[in-house]
Amino acid sequence: MISRVIKLPDPGTETFFLWGPRQTGKTTLLRSAYPQAIWIDLLKAEEYRRYLGNPEYLRQEMRTNEKKPFVVIDEIQKIPDLLDEVHWLHENVGARFALCGSSARKVRRRGSNLLGGRAVRYELFGLVSAELGTEWDLVRMVNHGYLPSIYLSATPRKRLDAYVADYLKEEIAAEGLIRNLPVFSRFLDMASLSDTELVNYSTIARDCGVSGQTIKGYFQILTDTLLGRLLPAYTSRPKRRVISSPKFYFSDVGIVNFLAKRGRLEPGSELFGKAFENWCMHELAAYNAYSESYAEFYYWRLASGIEVDFIVNNMDLAIEVKAVANVRANHLKGLRTLLDDHPEVKGRLVVCLEPKFRRTDDGIEILPVKTFIKMLWAGELFHS
Repeated sequence: MISRVIKLPDPGTETFFLWGPRQTGKTTLLRSAYPQAIWIDLLKAEEYRRYLGNPEYLRQEMRTNEKKPFVVIDEIQKIPDLLDEVHWLHENVGARFALCGSSARKVRRRGSNLLGGRAVRYELFGLVSAELGTEWDLVRMVNHGYLPSIYLSATPRKRLDAYVADYLKEEIAAEGLIRNLPVFSRFLDMASLSDTELVNYSTIARDCGVSGQTIKGYFQILTDTLLGRLLPAYTSRPKRRVISSPKFYFSDVGIVNFLAKRGRLEPGSELFGKAFENWCMHELAAYNAYSESYAEFYYWRLASGIEVDFIVNNMDLAIEVKAVANVRANHLKGLRTLLDDHPEVKGRLVVCLEPKFRRTDDGIEILPVKTFIKMLWAGELFHS
């Protein structure tokens, strides 16, 4: 079993939400961390029906249980009304809960109780390099993706097909998030082509035959169900005209590969470079969440097209991602232009496939990918 990096509270000490995309391993993690917890699985039809019609049963059952029970509720978003009972039990009985789910969208849209700040929020990502150790394989990761069962599978395409089908059927259709499932399915295909790119709502809307506002709503569904994230532009104190539209990253590159009908990705290809950038975003976001660094990420791009992939906080660090084995001067143009416009930038680096670490004469650090992950997970790139 792969040991996950995320640190969860000791049993019974906190009430918390654990969010994460489907199949990231939330249930496995919770069963391992809390083997003695009372378990309520809303994926079981009988439990779902029982609490759907009578959410007060939770309060009645826990009041007759141990004095301060610790309870795991899996797929909490399926019955948001249970959160009122959780709130009452937290306040009046001293019960503590681990509330697990893949989307808070239904909870928020119904105006349900999110426990008024009493519950800490954790997010579980797909596998990261720090969890795989010496078994980490970059080429496998950018081809299979980060979901544990699919990364480890010998037949990732079949599993990804099932994953996308289940997502459409159970997450989107069953939860009533959209009215037109075929259009949303078409949108997913188009959105996969926009991975790591600027979001062009009007172009995707035209291809899907719907309004730009509808496409914005669809992207919001992807972020709410944790299947993707928007990366905002850094626009503070620009000297020249900068782009302000966000970029989009799917949370798992395997899903992108499947939807975009990519073949096997090998170093040196353009698509490998895009997948490599997605993986870097994944590692950065996971480290930020697990280490509780609370960093903010942006990208920076001039109207001329000169760009830097990632900006951390207020120019604490600028990161360019290049899936090349030999970083040349043309690969550094974005970082050098950034320094002209933002001399306050504290550090500049390139994550690449070169074999050894080096530093250019003007202070840009060229980081081999293994050096990058070592420094990242040691807290040497950014921290709270």
